[in-house]
This record gives sequence, structure tokens and C-alpha cells, in this order.
Amino acid sequence: MELLITPTGMSVSVMIYLAVSWLKFRYDYVYHSEIEGWLKQNNIPATWQEARLRCHLEGAELASPLDLDFINILKSRSHLATWTGVHSSFSKGYYFSIEGVPLLRMPISWAPGEPDNYDNKEQCIIMMPNGTFADVCCDESFPYFCYKKSKSEVFNVCGTTDPNYTYETRTGSCYKLHNHMQTWDRAFMTCAGEGGYLAIMDTAVETQVLREIISRYPLNKIYGASVYKDDFFVGIHDWGDAGVWTTIHGQPVDRLIDTGVISWSQGQPKNITYNGLGESCGCIRRDGSFNDAWCHLPLGFICEKAPDSLERTEDDE
Repeated sequence: MELLITPTGMSVSVMIYLAVSWLKFRYDYVYHSEIEGWLKQNNIPATWQEARLRCHLEGAELASPLDLDFINILKSRSHLATWTGVHSSFSKGYYFSIEGVPLLRMPISWAPGEPDNYDNKEQCIIMMPNGTFADVCCDESFPYFCYKKSKSEVFNVCGTTDPNYTYETRTGSCYKLHNHMQTWDRAFMTCAGEGGYLAIMDTAVETQVLREIISRYPLNKIYGASVYKDDFFVGIHDWGDAGVWTTIHGQPVDRLIDTGVISWSQGQPKNITYNGLGESCGCIRRDGSFNDAWCHLPLGFICEKAPDSLERTEDDE
């Protein structure tokens, strides 16, 4: 910056600083001026629906070949076939991107013999390594890109654009209660996508904080078919070893019990078996006690995140 300081250079240096600081999104996304937005490459294959959901939870969309610049960037960053956000899930034969752009308005070239809608089951579009496209079954698994059309996002004190995360001064963490019931696995995915994790109680104060958060959501504000609207998934699991409870970050639950951080509800954990599955996932009850639950049973859940969890560091550059 010192090299730019001249009699007229001060304003120039300030402008450069502002331009750089203005470009801000999640640490795991890279800004591309050609497409006026942010990309994240996901090399672990997923089904189309899982890929779409994960991008959505991160505040982005499954990337689509909207123009030639987009196609060239995607092609240059992957040597594998990848999902696009183009699908005909709602009506077979009518292909649109996630954003609603018709396929016919995209400058794509089909691979030889494509599209063929093999066995009348191919409703999703992939991009081949050479930049051509093919229709495939949405239940197959491929890598994918997430895209956020934006130069910069306005982050709140919790380091997110999500206004439902609130900062708690007593713990230094941010929390969000999801009142639409999900399975434990889907709850874990949701929290991870938002830059956090299923809430973990480190102190008795934090357990009280969660109890207070739950109290803001009466039964009629918990949405789902399950009748268990007093229980909320948190980051406790037996990791497939029945009765050996730890947090998702490896802390023994017995130690949390001994130090008064948590306490099981009377008679819990019971590990009731249903269709051969025991109760392997932990939840906090409305009264602040804890219970074991079936992981496949949809419940409300609480996410926790550090205020800086999505910020870019020098290691991310």
C-alpha cells in the first residue's frame, strides 16, 4: 500500500482497500468476476437431491451452465462429470435450472447420443469433463458445484446472513432452533451447511441457554408429524456403541453428567428398540433434561456456531 501513496494516491489506495474488503462470502467459496458470483467445488459425490439441498443450506444453489463463461469455469475446475442444477423433477421433459432458466436458453452441447432419457428415468443433467452434457438418473452420485450470485453479503454479529441465529453473551456462541422437524442425520447436515453443528453443552449455563431458547417455541410453533414436540436433537450420539454416549466432538457425556452440565430425564436413557434400531441419538427436553431418541424419528433441533466460523483466514487464501 505504501507504494501507492502519492499526492493523489491516498484516495486510490482507499478505493482499492474498499474493493477488496467488499468481496465477502463464506470461506469455502471463491469469487469469480466472470460469473459475478461465488463457487464452491464439492468433490465428494452425492445424489442430485442431496447436492441441491447442501448448496441450499449454504445459502447458494446447485450451479448451472447459464452461459459460456460459466461452462468454461466449471470445465476448467473439474476433470470429472459433475451435476448441474438443471432438472425436470417437476414435469418430465421440461428442463429448468434451479433459478428457473429454461434449458433451451443455455448454450450447451450434448454428448453423442444424448439426451436419451434411458428407461424413462433420466431427469437430471450432468456436465462431462469435455464440457458436453448428458441426462442421467437423479439418484446417481456425482461431484457438484454450488454457486452464489453476489459480490458481497451483509453478515450479522453471528457471522452469517441468517437472521435466525442469535448471539448469546453468556457462552460466546450463536444458536438457532429449527422448528421444522428433521431426522438426526438431516439435522446434522443442516447445521453443518449453515456453518455450525448440532448444539453441544459445555457448561450448565449453556444447558440453561438452550432451555430458554426452547421456551420461545410453544408446541404450536413446532411443525411436523411427530408428537414429540418437547424434544430437540442436539450433538449427542452413541456412535453405534449402545450406552457409550459422547458428543459429536468426542466429549464423554458421563463427564458432562458428573460436572452437572446435563442430566438425564427420569428413567432415561432407555434405548427402546424399534424395528431393530435402538435410541442412538440424544436430545434435550423442554424442561432442560436429556433423553435418548431414535435417530430416524423427526424432531426439532438446535444448531450452534461460532461467530467467525464462516470467515476466511490466511490458511484459506
